[in-house]
Amino acid sequence: MALFSKVLVANRGEIAVRVFRTMRELGIGSVAVYSDADRSSRHVAYADEAYAVESYLDAGKLVTTALRAGAEAVHPGYGFLAENAGFARACDEARLVWVGPPAEAIELMGRKTVAREAMRAAGVPIVPGTVEPVRSAAEIVRLGDELGYPLIVKAAAGGGGKGMKLVRSAEEAERAFESAAREGLAYFADAEVYVERYLVDPRHVEVQVLADAHGGVIHLGERDCTIQRRHQKLIEETPSPAVDDGLRARIGGIAVDAARAAGYRSAGTIEGLLSAEGDYYFMEMNTRIQVEHTVTEAVTGIDLVREQLRIAAGEPLSVTQDEVRFTGHAIECRINAEDVAAGFIPSPGTITVYREPSGPGVRVDSGVSAGSEISPLYDPLIAKLIVHDVDRESARRRMLRALDEFELGGVKTLLGLHRALLRHPCFVEGGTCDGLVESDELAAAAAALERASAGETVDGRRFDVKVLEPEPPWVELAGRRAERRRTGRGAVDEEVVSPMQGTVIAVKVAEGDEVRAGQVVCVVEAMKMENEIVAHRDGVVSGLAVSVGQAVRNGDLICVVG
Repeated sequence: MALFSKVLVANRGEIAVRVFRTMRELGIGSVAVYSDADRSSRHVAYADEAYAVESYLDAGKLVTTALRAGAEAVHPGYGFLAENAGFARACDEARLVWVGPPAEAIELMGRKTVAREAMRAAGVPIVPGTVEPVRSAAEIVRLGDELGYPLIVKAAAGGGGKGMKLVRSAEEAERAFESAAREGLAYFADAEVYVERYLVDPRHVEVQVLADAHGGVIHLGERDCTIQRRHQKLIEETPSPAVDDGLRARIGGIAVDAARAAGYRSAGTIEGLLSAEGDYYFMEMNTRIQVEHTVTEAVTGIDLVREQLRIAAGEPLSVTQDEVRFTGHAIECRINAEDVAAGFIPSPGTITVYREPSGPGVRVDSGVSAGSEISPLYDPLIAKLIVHDVDRESARRRMLRALDEFELGGVKTLLGLHRALLRHPCFVEGGTCDGLVESDELAAAAAALERASAGETVDGRRFDVKVLEPEPPWVELAGRRAERRRTGRGAVDEEVVSPMQGTVIAVKVAEGDEVRAGQVVCVVEAMKMENEIVAHRDGVVSGLAVSVGQAVRNGDLICVVG
């Protein structure tokens, strides 16, 4: 008998498809929801039923839709309302089973300052810093004098790399404080921030936990998520190159203790930092399924979504800690719609070519196909490419083979970056690759590999593929610049223009201000990411053409610096 007759997944894209697949195997009916932008999306077609909603953030509408569809439970996926205690309670009050942790655990771990205090009280080591919110940049400066620099300012309700700003000196405190608070308010409806000592070149090592309602709590080993840009993960792997059996048992024990202290139930992740000296610190808990849960599934053979559904139905865990086995090595690459050469700015558009790799040990979790639109409204993740093999080097080579097979056209992606990074000695050796991911060196290597895939030669070897691309965005940009020349709006070499489509969320200059090259002019939000637009030269601001809340397109004039 099925655990549930029907479950609504309150999410979109690849995670919705991923959950639906396990539900289909379990004989559970699937209900999708979709916004107007997602009307033709893959997750809508895959589900047994689909209902329109104006927003994935409208908890009341989602609950009403679940009841209307006759669903017994709601799976939140990740992002959106997955870690929203109010949504969990609304489901409970409507007598819908919430496929996730108790609302109280979400609240405890969602407030990072409260979670840090709770973990410290439970004997779980935390990164040195505050357990109370900081209220001003002056407080950050005082902490810098006490703890030393660098520091990192974090949104108290944050997660997923949002609301995190590095402070290298007292001069950077105000900008970091304002930016972290602004992102916290925009993404989590909470402007409170706290401060931690920034550990230089640590490894980001997290532990997957499962907890049921019968007192069972286990860990499924660690995932190394050190390869990041803008504090957001790009590559995840398990086991970590820096963790041996003894350390795995120790940090696994820390994770189990943390989950018990939170009164946890369902799948969750204890995120931590591993210093070069081997010290492990609790950072936060993600009270949901993770994007990178796939690599844990590969090495353990345990379907984490199946476990979530079993736990939600009141069943005990299907395995004990002693029964967990780790086999081989798994790596995941996130294939995002981002332009590496332009500083990882989002690259929305239409996918014109899409062909997934396959073969032994290759898995692709995706919510797109040829013709799919990558909307600027949502996260830029297109697909997740996962490989599994007998050891790390074999998995690395398998990933390179799979990356070479992946054909994706119409938007800029991270495929070239991943090809370059997995070939780099720092990754081959299992290093942290600190400073490499966002470097000009790697961007150049990625560009060379992208050119090779388009038929050019690299080291004398030619690669031939057919590439179908829409008219590049610079064509429209060139036309608009030519028009500005004709209308006298200022010389092109003096203009600061938006490199992307998005919304202006902060303007840092005024008409007549003197600015220096590299100074922030405004901040544009695109695909759930903040992007700082800077002056390209010293000069005086004139013709300021944007204001907070204004929508801009790629190539729109921001101001003139003359």
